[in-house]
Amino acid sequence: MHTPVTAFYGGLLALFFFYLTILVINGRFSKKIALGDDGDKHFLQLIRSHGNFAEYTPLILILLLVAELNATQPLWLHIMGSSLLLGRILHSFGLRRHAGTSWQRISGMLLTFVALISGAVLNLLLLY
Repeated sequence: MHTPVTAFYGGLLALFFFYLTILVINGRFSKKIALGDDGDKHFLQLIRSHGNFAEYTPLILILLLVAELNATQPLWLHIMGSSLLLGRILHSFGLRRHAGTSWQRISGMLLTFVALISGAVLNLLLLY
């Protein structure tokens, strides 16, 4: 029986996105900021953590789904999905905790790029 790989990673990533959303909502209530960041650098980091997740994750999940629908080997799909999941978690943690560069941000972006590039290459290779 085939286990839907994209559904698995999509579900986990959706739960993490919800967690980031709750952090932003709680920050807005506690700081009484309705729009923007009101010059609060820590809150801006939180907003960008949420936004950066929303910018990268959908495209990579689409690439994962297309590769899965085209019968890519599950191992490659799991490499792509786990890179995305771990990358987004690490990047988010690093962005929320450090204003500058951190190993979490660098590692998170590298893992996200692994997922993005591998998804692009897998899908292009499926054309031939």
